[in-house]
Amino acid sequence: MVKKLIAEINKVYFINKYTLVHILSGTGSIEVDFLNYTDWEDKAIYLSKGQYIKFLSDDFTVRLIEFPDEILFKSKDVRVLFKHLIALGYINFKECTECQKYLTSTVFNTENHSIIDISAKQWYWQNPFQANKEEYQLIFDAKDVIDQEFKNNLTSKDLADLINTNGYNIQHLIKDKIGISLKKMVDNRKVLESKKEIAFTDKSIKEVAYNLGYNDPAYFNRVFTNQVGQTPNKFRTDFDFESRNRFVSDLIELIKLHHKEEHQLEFYAQKMNVSVKTLSKKVKDKMHTSIGKLIRHEIITTSKTLLLEDISIQDVSLITGFEEVSHFSNFFTHQTGISPSQFKIQKVQ
Repeated sequence: MVKKLIAEINKVYFINKYTLVHILSGTGSIEVDFLNYTDWEDKAIYLSKGQYIKFLSDDFTVRLIEFPDEILFKSKDVRVLFKHLIALGYINFKECTECQKYLTSTVFNTENHSIIDISAKQWYWQNPFQANKEEYQLIFDAKDVIDQEFKNNLTSKDLADLINTNGYNIQHLIKDKIGISLKKMVDNRKVLESKKEIAFTDKSIKEVAYNLGYNDPAYFNRVFTNQVGQTPNKFRTDFDFESRNRFVSDLIELIKLHHKEEHQLEFYAQKMNVSVKTLSKKVKDKMHTSIGKLIRHEIITTSKTLLLEDISIQDVSLITGFEEVSHFSNFFTHQTGISPSQFKIQKVQ
């Protein structure tokens, strides 16, 4: 099924079917499972059942392509799209001509498993963790086991024993390719589940602790606070799932209005009637990012739009509040990895 969505700012959209999220237009950040992303442009995002997505701006238009469950069990290869290991999984349009051809079409083939096959092939080509196919299958076998067993307080050795490793040292493989330990993968899965239960249910913290295999709720409180930086109760209050107060939308609107001439945190703190420290903490707690990243992202988004309109680099630098074109060029290059002139050439090609 294909849906078109005009997204509401800061609304939690729960994913109830395996879904491809294709952002057609918009500016700003998105949030998936409590992590903030600004690099969604020109990418196809695959989300699994049980995940959520929020749009931290009010101008997103999104195409959602939902897949029936049976499509996804024809091949283990599709796990690379839906079972994210350490961050958000995506397919890069710019590197996938077949993906572009499929997703830019206004009429979608009912055989939509073809985009799954194309994307899986592209994911392996992108090879984000520099592994071979057999190594990927073992890593995702480990992810499957973790998803099933993370509540059972198994040791890393217990988990490794549940995985058919074909002679590989699975703990070493995961550490080498993903950069985190098998234990850290389990801890991350447990923290994510605890965040979801705290944010999206009315279960008591004690009940959440018991559900996740903690015999001592006080110990769960300490573990959660150490890993998240907030107590479970504070996290529930700050996530603000039901009321979706105006803080996020007011701040985003301020940044959109003033980012061209105001780059300093003090300006936005004053406008929001809080100290810089308080503003920074609220942004981190509610949006899982920093105020500085939000401002920089908005400057880059505006810069890219102006550069594509064939406005000179010098004029773009002045419009976005840089007195020296060299300062703008350095800023743009640092944020995007390419210079403004390279960006213009790349987009024309």
